Amino acid sequence: MKSELMSTFLPQLPDERLQVLARSYSEASAAKRARVILFVTALAGLTALSAVIAVVDLGKLFGNFGNFFSYFDRILTFDSGPATGQRVWMDPAEWFWGLDKWLGLLAETILVAYLGTMFGGIAAFLLCFFAAANLMPRRIVRTFVKRILEFCRTVPEIVFALIFVIAFGLGAVPGVLAIAIHTAGALGKLFSEVAENIDMKPVEGVTSTGANWVQAIHFAVVPQVLSNFASYALLRFEINVRGASVMGFVGAGGIGQDLIEAIRKFYYADVSAILLLIILTVMLIDLATERLRHALLGLEGKR
Repeated sequence: MKSELMSTFLPQLPDERLQVLARSYSEASAAKRARVILFVTALAGLTALSAVIAVVDLGKLFGNFGNFFSYFDRILTFDSGPATGQRVWMDPAEWFWGLDKWLGLLAETILVAYLGTMFGGIAAFLLCFFAAANLMPRRIVRTFVKRILEFCRTVPEIVFALIFVIAFGLGAVPGVLAIAIHTAGALGKLFSEVAENIDMKPVEGVTSTGANWVQAIHFAVVPQVLSNFASYALLRFEINVRGASVMGFVGAGGIGQDLIEAIRKFYYADVSAILLLIILTVMLIDLATERLRHALLGLEGKR
């Protein structure tokens, strides 16, 4: 009964119209399938070309794939001392024989990441407003600042660290400078995009009272973006802790210096101990900063 009532009230299209619609749907579906096939073909072709250019040897790849797992087997086994042949967790005291030293280096790593994030965040905060299209009307200024930020985030941190080690010598200073420059470029882009999405009515209201550009940024822009800026800065701090962990590979301080030394000297148990400490440290920092970011975003949503 219900279906009969619905068929009574629903309009019925003519057969010619239904055929046109069906044909249009078939054509649209065929065009979509053609685009998907073209994309998959292009992707496969580019992948094959990349493999040829990079001289990828699949036989060698699969033939040596077992070495990846055997290395982890070695770093989880004592290779010297009275516990030779045992798993490392059977003797935690021997496994973490250098805990005091490693914790000190981990603290240095965290401080390198913290200072690099702070200095880079300050630079990004000062530059981002000059790169925002809705806040900086002069195109030449925006372009210049954007190119600076692109340069800062394009060059890898490890390259900056190597350059600063050559310039200033071994230690934590090159690591701080390298992370600060890369952070300024990465956060500067994110901050400028946040600034470009603000509500311009407060800016117009403040400007109408006679406020200059700096005052408009201070009173109308910063209150809108501050929580997002802090959230991005915390996220970047997480990333920088991981980055600072390998700065020691080039002599820029932190736990990475002992890690690369253990790898080069085949101190397998030391490698696993240091890696475990780094993983646990990064995990704890990620959890803490994640809570802070969510709290900040929650405050932003309530405003």
